Amino acid sequence: MSDDIQVENHCKLPRVRRERTMGMKSALHYLIGDATKPVKLPAMLPHVCNDTNSWGRGYVLALRAAYPKSEQEYHRWFNEGDVVARPCLGDVQFVRCTDQVTVANMIAQHGTRWEGKVPPIRYDALRTALERVYASAMDENVTVHMPRIGADLAGGKWSTIEKIIEDTMTVDTFVYTLESQKDKWPTEYETWPM
Repeated sequence: MSDDIQVENHCKLPRVRRERTMGMKSALHYLIGDATKPVKLPAMLPHVCNDTNSWGRGYVLALRAAYPKSEQEYHRWFNEGDVVARPCLGDVQFVRCTDQVTVANMIAQHGTRWEGKVPPIRYDALRTALERVYASAMDENVTVHMPRIGADLAGGKWSTIEKIIEDTMTVDTFVYTLESQKDKWPTEYETWPM
């Protein structure tokens, strides 16, 4: 594994939780735009991945176009090594795509389809993955940029996901909505820079 790729596997490691530094306040910003084009660098771009090595719909299409290495390393993560070492829910793979952008492939979705009334998103796995993302973001001194992770194809409720983000965030976080989807997500959007 190269220096550009880092994996945090919750199946083998204890949960990580970094507390916010005293006196520092992180903020959640909502913007109209493309999460693959962060407004503040250096940046970490977390997104929800499934546990089946399937990459092909939603935000990952934009990631594939902007940062193809993120998809290549996701598939390599599943395809190299034995079955025991395969990614599982809550794991995070950090892929440095440029000197300013790291993509965080978070395994927080079980499969790709609803199971009866149960959506693919797994909130506990998302919380564990985000704790790891925010610990790394603090260590790397970067901001976090994402679409409304887990709230579209994964079937999650944004109000639940937003609460998980607020509970785990340790650095400024930017949530992007595409111009074409702003009517779907009525929110007070900021203009950046402020």
